[in-house]
Amino acid sequence: MKLALLGFGAMGKLIAARAADAGMTVIATLTSRDNLRGDALAAAVAPADVVIDFSVAAAVIENVRAATAAKRPIVIGTTGWNDRLAEAKQIVTTAGGAMVFGANFSVGVNIFYRIAAQASAMMSRVEGYEAFIEEQHHSRKKDAPSGTALKLKSIVDGAIKKDVAVAATRAGHITGTHRVGFDSRVDQILLTHAARNREGFADGALVAAKWIIGKRGVFEFDAVMDQLLK
Repeated sequence: MKLALLGFGAMGKLIAARAADAGMTVIATLTSRDNLRGDALAAAVAPADVVIDFSVAAAVIENVRAATAAKRPIVIGTTGWNDRLAEAKQIVTTAGGAMVFGANFSVGVNIFYRIAAQASAMMSRVEGYEAFIEEQHHSRKKDAPSGTALKLKSIVDGAIKKDVAVAATRAGHITGTHRVGFDSRVDQILLTHAARNREGFADGALVAAKWIIGKRGVFEFDAVMDQLLK
């Protein structure tokens, strides 16, 4: 399988390094410095089987347009662009294309989502507990709260029918850490996911790239997880 990578920062470099182990070949790595847009960007990604985007939020819509124009599925791991998700969905569905997106492509984090959902559902039936969400990342991460924290918030909010606050910390070299807690006057229940490195995100994106081949439509990474967990 041939990949075109949009964005070649820390995640793009890691995906390129992990691709060979997954039986894939990176044939193009494109960044804003290449100054490609529209038809030129579509032509650059067309030789690939799948496009993977770990660029910046401002570039996502242009990248979606290019991938769909080239009739190539796109996997989007970039965060901070959810305000334009409806636009991206419209582009893909109108063109009959395919897209996988997610707040976090780590398999462990996506299992954590499901644990948080089950815990929140149980806690919604118990009086005396208040929910909270905390997240920590390195100081280079721009979006705060993170996309992962916002996804957790939507899960917990939906289960307990309350608006739960998110505390976000950006400092030093902290790897991504997310906590969902339930606190009462007698005890505290705390669920934690702590990433040791970025490899889980890269591996998940490559799993999604294999999964999306031959499909049409817009999918969250949760759909990939459904198949993995069968």
